[in-house]
Amino acid sequence: MTLSMTGFGRAEVSTDSWTVTFEVKSVNSRYLDMKWRTPYALRGLEGEWERIVRAKASRGRLECTCHVRVSKAETLGVAFNEAQAAAMLDRLTEFARARSLPFTPDLNRLLAVQNLWQDELAEPDPALAADAAKALDAALDAWNRDREREGTALSKDLASRFATLGEIKDKIAARASALPAEKLAVLRERLATLLSGSGIELAEERLCQEAAVMADRLDVSEEMTRLDTHISRLSQVLEKDGEVGKRLDFLLQEAFREINTTGNKAQDPEISRLVVEFKAELEKCREQVQNIE
Repeated sequence: MTLSMTGFGRAEVSTDSWTVTFEVKSVNSRYLDMKWRTPYALRGLEGEWERIVRAKASRGRLECTCHVRVSKAETLGVAFNEAQAAAMLDRLTEFARARSLPFTPDLNRLLAVQNLWQDELAEPDPALAADAAKALDAALDAWNRDREREGTALSKDLASRFATLGEIKDKIAARASALPAEKLAVLRERLATLLSGSGIELAEERLCQEAAVMADRLDVSEEMTRLDTHISRLSQVLEKDGEVGKRLDFLLQEAFREINTTGNKAQDPEISRLVVEFKAELEKCREQVQNIE
């Protein structure tokens, strides 16, 4: 099954004490790169979560976001220093009264005073950590299903494009096989025109030697054979499971090398046109392959 590197997955685990939600989304990347957005209560668990991710992904830039909605405040282990907050408000009240200034406490501002809040948990709650891992695992499964759907669409598109590459290659091969005879006929005609009226006869043996040299110079049969092999391998690799993106990219690079050599050797307008057409389709294939894991 071909997998896209672009996908999205979401899952949640709920109990009487909390609801843990994980969202996983990804884009293309040459390597596996993870970015975490997690609440303070679950700090330090990224290492364990990375092992879960690596079991289900090999390439791509992933953004993993965890949300925790608690039903019981003690779950997060956060304590509020009421005595210190009261002392601060009393001092501010006295300060305002001494100067005959109006003063109405804004309790929302106490949220920004870090010294009033203390974390009482040395480690994340084990049950909460376990539920977070379950939510992550389920989100990754949903993410993979989404990647499979897009991967299937990519496979169909690439299979069609690989077939198109094969058709263009066949046209190039057919044209290349007819090229030496055409070049020889043109050469024979030009020499006959030049030698007409001069009394010099056209040396057939010498012409055959020149034809052999020309045919060797224009021969692209080896390039066509290797290109045919690369196109066949592309179709075979596309049907395999696992990390096929890198192998497809390598084969496309090899195909580009062969078609480039063909264009340089052929010296024919029609083959040059077909080579440009082949390269354009090849570039579209490479763009699509960049999305495959």
